[in-house]
Amino acid sequence: VRPPPLTSTAEPPPLFDGTTRLYIDYGCPFAQRVWIARNYKGLQDKINLVPIDLRDRPVWYKEKVYPGNKVPSLEHNGKVLGESLDLIKYVDVNFEGTPLFPSDPAKKEFGEQLISHVDTFTKDLFSSLKGDPVQQASPAFEYLENALGKFDDGPFLLGQFSLVDIAYIPFVERFQIVFAEVFKHDITEGRPKLAKWIEELNKIDAYTETRVDPQEIVDLFKTRFLVLYILLISYLLICEERQNLHTAL
Repeated sequence: VRPPPLTSTAEPPPLFDGTTRLYIDYGCPFAQRVWIARNYKGLQDKINLVPIDLRDRPVWYKEKVYPGNKVPSLEHNGKVLGESLDLIKYVDVNFEGTPLFPSDPAKKEFGEQLISHVDTFTKDLFSSLKGDPVQQASPAFEYLENALGKFDDGPFLLGQFSLVDIAYIPFVERFQIVFAEVFKHDITEGRPKLAKWIEELNKIDAYTETRVDPQEIVDLFKTRFLVLYILLISYLLICEERQNLHTAL
């Protein structure tokens, strides 16, 4: 059972008392990365999960924990660290458990390439929503499909499950839901490696325990999309009024 998220009325935990804490928001894909890494390495008893409600976050979180006021953040050894890609590497190196990055030089090199590309990947997915999502997001999903063919010793991006998969899956998860429910499009169509990758990830408890409620994702998208649509219509009406005024003059 997931503990309820802390809101603006919640008291802070006993900070910097030697307890390692991972601050997250259940719906945040960046925080989900570190949550998956913590679970996969079996650190549930070593790293306490502290969920924060980002829509009603406590004032003390910014003032006493993480000045950036974002999640994820990790309280460890008297300091607080942030940035999800840095944190999944930090958790892998500084805690016991199954290693999340291979020792093979070729896989390490390709893994670093994939990690360096993930921000571009997510940016391209979000940008696709401004136009024809299915067409404009296609190159991003093709990039993953091609990357999944690099190694043949497993269905994951480096063959075996690694922090590279962790970096990508929270965003693929959300866009798969939105594309299926809103745009009636299957992102795995014509992409068998991507389909297999998602299928195998859904067999890993460390990941499935962190998955978001699909309906929440759809509702969130529709709400934001509606706002963007209203703003666009308002802008077009203003442009039309300006054009009419220019014509009248």
